[in-house]
Amino acid sequence: MWPFISPINLIRYLFVWRVNGSLAWLPRYPSADISLVLGTIIADRLSTSEARPWRKALALWHEYNKDKRKARIIPETIWPIEAVLFAYPGKLAYGRGEAILWELKLIGESADHGLFLEIILPAIEEAATTTDPRWRRQNSLWGRFDIHSVYAARGATWEPIVREGKLDLRYRPTPAQWAEGLTFDVRPGHVFDRLTWLTPFDLSSTHGDKRKARTFRQKEIPTGEVPTLQRILESLITRMSLFLPGKRNTPDDVWNSLSTEERAFLQAALEQASHIPIHHYDISPAPKNWPGRWIGTQTFPSIPSPIIPYLELASILHIGRQTHLGCGTFTIA
Repeated sequence: MWPFISPINLIRYLFVWRVNGSLAWLPRYPSADISLVLGTIIADRLSTSEARPWRKALALWHEYNKDKRKARIIPETIWPIEAVLFAYPGKLAYGRGEAILWELKLIGESADHGLFLEIILPAIEEAATTTDPRWRRQNSLWGRFDIHSVYAARGATWEPIVREGKLDLRYRPTPAQWAEGLTFDVRPGHVFDRLTWLTPFDLSSTHGDKRKARTFRQKEIPTGEVPTLQRILESLITRMSLFLPGKRNTPDDVWNSLSTEERAFLQAALEQASHIPIHHYDISPAPKNWPGRWIGTQTFPSIPSPIIPYLELASILHIGRQTHLGCGTFTIA
């Protein structure tokens, strides 16, 4: 195991849902719909005291939905736990029997399989068969799918928790198994020079002011906001603060938590990254009513191999704002 990732508590669940209606339409950004529907169902199922933090978080989402102009950004806090909902890129219309794939990542103190079994999975089971008119609109997914399979990541492989609708209660994924066997080794002779954002990103500062709602949409990304490799690594360090014990940790706390050797490797990677220019970029605004701000591709002369492991880790953890809705992940090639 790469030492830098050893303190990261994370459980990755991969869902395979199969449509059981004649047709199901997904919204253009499915993660937002999944978050709202499942979050609401969870809040409805909990006791009054247990539901309070869920309802408080969801209130921001309901306030957003009342704004018909949709001038404001989607709120960042939608669930009161640290979780990422990442819907795999796909089409919008699905016929009977077709599979929809998405990933749930439980992070830090929320990386608890008991939480998954007791709170999240029952809500998904209800969403699969719901007749609630709030969700069961014409050709919507809700109430029209089966939970075909659920897997948990162990390194680069996926192990079944639910197979053909049957739950294996003996299987207990741990918050460390996601990293087993991951070395992030670079293939000899392979040159990485392209980074493609799979979901929108917003790498603006997450400290200090919580960012007032923007009432304007920029048509082009300012040159200074195009993510450099150094900025991406800095965003990873900020993200890593979630995994340290306690609350309100800062990037300085991440640095202080590293061994002397790890600190030297990371500092060297940042130094290399600071000298790599952006060769070209094709980045446009995220579609209206999507989270995040920008999406697209960017290329570099080449990405040095010592930087690759940190980029791979950033893509798994997601970086920047609105990571709950899957923002801030990418591929490199």
